[in-house]
Amino acid sequence: MSDSNAPRLPSTFNRLAWSNLAAQSAEQIALAAAPIVAVLLLGVGEGQTGLLQTALTLPFILFAIPAGLLADRISRRWLMAGAEALRAAALLAILLLIGLHLLTLPLLALLGFIAVCGTVVYSVAAPALVPSLVSPQLLRVANARIELARTIAFAAGPALGGVLVGWLGAAPAFGFAAALSVVAVVLLSGLYEPTRATAPRRHPWQDIREGAAFVLHHALLRPVFVTQFIFNTASFLLLAVFVPYAVHHLGLSAAGVGTTMAMYGVGMVAGALLATRVMQRIAFGTVIGLGPVAGFVAAAMMALTSVVPSPLLAGASFFLLGVGPILWVISTTTLRQSVTPPSLLGRVSAINIMSYGARPVGSALGAIVGGLYGAETCLYLAVAIFAAQALVILMSPAVSLTHQPEMVGECA
Repeated sequence: MSDSNAPRLPSTFNRLAWSNLAAQSAEQIALAAAPIVAVLLLGVGEGQTGLLQTALTLPFILFAIPAGLLADRISRRWLMAGAEALRAAALLAILLLIGLHLLTLPLLALLGFIAVCGTVVYSVAAPALVPSLVSPQLLRVANARIELARTIAFAAGPALGGVLVGWLGAAPAFGFAAALSVVAVVLLSGLYEPTRATAPRRHPWQDIREGAAFVLHHALLRPVFVTQFIFNTASFLLLAVFVPYAVHHLGLSAAGVGTTMAMYGVGMVAGALLATRVMQRIAFGTVIGLGPVAGFVAAAMMALTSVVPSPLLAGASFFLLGVGPILWVISTTTLRQSVTPPSLLGRVSAINIMSYGARPVGSALGAIVGGLYGAETCLYLAVAIFAAQALVILMSPAVSLTHQPEMVGECA
């Protein structure tokens, strides 16, 4: 596709896209640097780094819904800018404590927790803001651009964080991440956001029930939420056992394991780059079904390595696990934005984020089943769970959609 035929996104959205790239990069660099700093600078062990990782994931469960309530009540642009400024302040505090030699594991966990709260708010508010910045016809292109930025940050951020800590030390890594957060704040501050009607003042529980009821009673959104919850369970079950399985069964070195798992990021980037063209050529509902089906095929390929121990097969499995979910995220985000009244978008986005709560469930399942019956059993169980999520979406009306649904108004 030539540049002259490519859809042109408005400059207002482009500010959001660049701020998103800066914010996502800041998040990934900080998330990668935190455990490295904990081990190398503070000398903590595996159990304590596990507690640190818990502190860095809890905000998604605790604050997604409150963030959704705020996103539907106040300016989404200023909410995101405030959250990003909070993240920058937390990262700068870590930088200061390192410089003063006062950093401890509890302080690192607390400040990391605060920084991730900024990530949660940004992740909830951004999808709710996008429909007010672009026309309905450009929603898919805009969502693909947002996901491309996220996947680039996801793929490159951890490596960059590790390199910064390894070459320059802990402080520059957090300083660079904080600078990226400040860039995101500046970009958001200059972004034009159309005014919205003032939300009626009600008890927060009423607003939460309204958002949950909308998702759980909606014929298109309910199966999407259930599918995503099951998918997250299955994918983290697989990830929980892959490293020991790859070393002991596939005979991979540490570099081999890293290279194989890197195919996940490669798949994500490839999926984000191809998403717009795929969605122009294939029925909208078919694209929604591609992600769950790709997950099932990927799990089956990984299970096949128990019989045919091929690292190439494992790498292809991770590539599919990257490509499919990106097409899923872009298509289902567009679906939510199309069928949800603007005043509910924040809460509906928050409920979608809550499906990430299945990730620790999958990891715990991997630990229990893997410990009792071995990694191979976990791989077979992952195939069964991936099959279940594919069936849920394939039996839903969402896969029958030929086009992106018409945008709904408040009367819905």
